[in-house]
Amino acid sequence: MSKGRNIKWVSRRDFVKYASGGLLATSTLMASKAPAVQSRSPLAIDGGEKAIKISCRAEPRWGEPELKQLSDMLKQGTLFYWGGPQTELLIQRFREVCPVEYVQTCSSGTAAIHIAVAAAGIGPGDEVITTPITDIGTVIGILYQQAVPVFADLGAATYNLAPADVERKITPKTKAIIAVHLMGNPCNMDALKKIADRHNLILIEDCAQAWGAKYRGRPIGTIGHFACFSLQNSKHVTCGDGGVVGSGDQRFGPLLQKFGDKGGDRRKWGGHEVFATNYRMSEPQAAVAAAQLTRLEEIASKRVKLGNLLTEKISGLPGVIPHEVHPDDRAVYWFYMFRLRPAELRCNRSQFVRALAAEGLSVSGGYIAKPLYGEPIFQNHSFFAGRWPIKEMGLTGMDYTKVKCPEAEAILQTCIRVFIYEYMTEEYISQVAEAIAKVARHYAA
Repeated sequence: MSKGRNIKWVSRRDFVKYASGGLLATSTLMASKAPAVQSRSPLAIDGGEKAIKISCRAEPRWGEPELKQLSDMLKQGTLFYWGGPQTELLIQRFREVCPVEYVQTCSSGTAAIHIAVAAAGIGPGDEVITTPITDIGTVIGILYQQAVPVFADLGAATYNLAPADVERKITPKTKAIIAVHLMGNPCNMDALKKIADRHNLILIEDCAQAWGAKYRGRPIGTIGHFACFSLQNSKHVTCGDGGVVGSGDQRFGPLLQKFGDKGGDRRKWGGHEVFATNYRMSEPQAAVAAAQLTRLEEIASKRVKLGNLLTEKISGLPGVIPHEVHPDDRAVYWFYMFRLRPAELRCNRSQFVRALAAEGLSVSGGYIAKPLYGEPIFQNHSFFAGRWPIKEMGLTGMDYTKVKCPEAEAILQTCIRVFIYEYMTEEYISQVAEAIAKVARHYAA
């Protein structure tokens, strides 16, 4: 037995003595129930048999397609992106995934969002509403434009922006919304688009974790004014690091190249009309990314199947809230996340996670350590050399020490991550579900 469970065992002689005298205390009631559960299915952490009996070996993520593209690239006379064959091929294949007119390759997903924010005309003191549970790359571009991230709360089991709270956070300074399709689960884009249109706001989609996802049958990235993707090493498809930003909007699309390439327009000679940094992607990166996109549908469809299977099998368990995905959407599960209902369990999250790990499950308690507004750099408003110039100049009254998103905070306190990869099998995921069910039923209050 785990030392942390504090269950007091009694001998048969003592049990008879106490029972005959009517002295079996309420404090031993859980002890009398627990053995019955354990005798049916003892936890591995307590010496029982593991629920997960098979393993899945990681498969190579690159091979002949990438080698061919790199070989072709080495025969070129240039490795620069402008007019480069690999960049053109990447753009062509990207449009097959996200059919938008204007596309700019770039150095990272963070760069993609910064390009979008800059092209949207976001400037000093402007407010951009987004999620507090995301990689900090979502808000770096906002801050570098001297604008203000405003954090809205989330859906309890979608982990995406709650449209009602987004609307509550709108002020006269609000200029844009960044919708993050966390873990590859599409946001409620119809609701967010209606809010954006009603208030004349720009809608940016952060699709970094959502390659191949679809909202009501429509490719992610085609509903908002901008689509921002990451090609960082952990994403569904990758070139080590890189990004793509796209737009179908005639107002913003022509500006993408300028804001990704030092403000200059390479289609014509002339001066710099806008100020921007260098976010260019090279031809070797584009070659690998273009080849990776030929693998995307196979990767995405497998993750869809595995993630949905896990939801099906853990639905209805005591104390467990499965990942909520709309039935008409396609979530591609960069990873899978479920939550615990602590009031329904006789353990805390750490105990639950340790029990799952003992069953053979690769699992992690929590996601990011705290909502972004809780990070020291936000609490201290110390974004630029320990200062925040726009606050000092009176362009914002934002005080992140007073920001609270109760559901987001509760999510981070109760969530558990399960890793899903395309090389996993349905049999393995079924055993993952058995492990979760075994632990949940054991600790059910």
